Amino acid sequence: MSLQAPNDPAMELTDVQSRRDNRRIDIDKVGVKNIRYPIIVRDRSRGHQHTIASVNMYVRLPHRFKGTHMSRFLEVLSAYDQAVSVENLPDLLQGIRDRLDAEEAHIDLEFPFFMQKRAPVTGAQAMMDYHVRFSGFQRGKEFRMTLGVVVPVTTLCPCSKEIAEQGAHNQRSHVTVNLCFHKFVWVEEIIEMVENQASCPLYAILKRPDEKYVTEKAYAHPMFVEDMVRAVAFELEKDPRIAWFTVESENFESIHNHSAYAFLEGGSRV
Repeated sequence: MSLQAPNDPAMELTDVQSRRDNRRIDIDKVGVKNIRYPIIVRDRSRGHQHTIASVNMYVRLPHRFKGTHMSRFLEVLSAYDQAVSVENLPDLLQGIRDRLDAEEAHIDLEFPFFMQKRAPVTGAQAMMDYHVRFSGFQRGKEFRMTLGVVVPVTTLCPCSKEIAEQGAHNQRSHVTVNLCFHKFVWVEEIIEMVENQASCPLYAILKRPDEKYVTEKAYAHPMFVEDMVRAVAFELEKDPRIAWFTVESENFESIHNHSAYAFLEGGSRV
């Protein structure tokens, strides 16, 4: 009598995931999360930028199946052995659908995006990093992609400036923009647009003349959290490339133990 080795491909192993489930409940998303993977994104000044993303991939699971085959997500991703790019997201999603026999597929990529910034007076240069997210969805011939950017800025309180005889309190704020677009939009465009609406942008390096400038600039341009989201939304609404957007701002208050927050939505996903 001969015994087959445990790793013998001739052995037939039970495919538990493909068994039927009788509860008749679809699952909207099932898949894998937090895969670290190299990606390539467009860079306005340098052409392309290489960075590392945290990748999530999902499919919709019909009620008749007990589970999905998690390893197949990684097999599809591994086919892009150089790097995933935004341009090949539709192909990647189609590969997920084909490999897992799924009607719809989703992918999220979150990554640091770097921009070279000059200090406003001395011109001292350093890299600033921004948190960027691409989310893709495919069902049939339908493909949608959402761009999200978190932009840290300075905001100065108008009320504090009005009532105080000397000075005013300010804070670092995170402005998050999510959008769907008809035509290509640079990540840098969204960052610059948000920074231009704030009391003052942030910089990686500031010398004394720069610090004087940003302090005075913020004092001259006070903004509530409500002002921030309205100002960004006003600019987004004017851009014909953008179909839908959300704007949210969180002020990490310097005189309170809580944050101030505002959110709004504009446009249409259709």
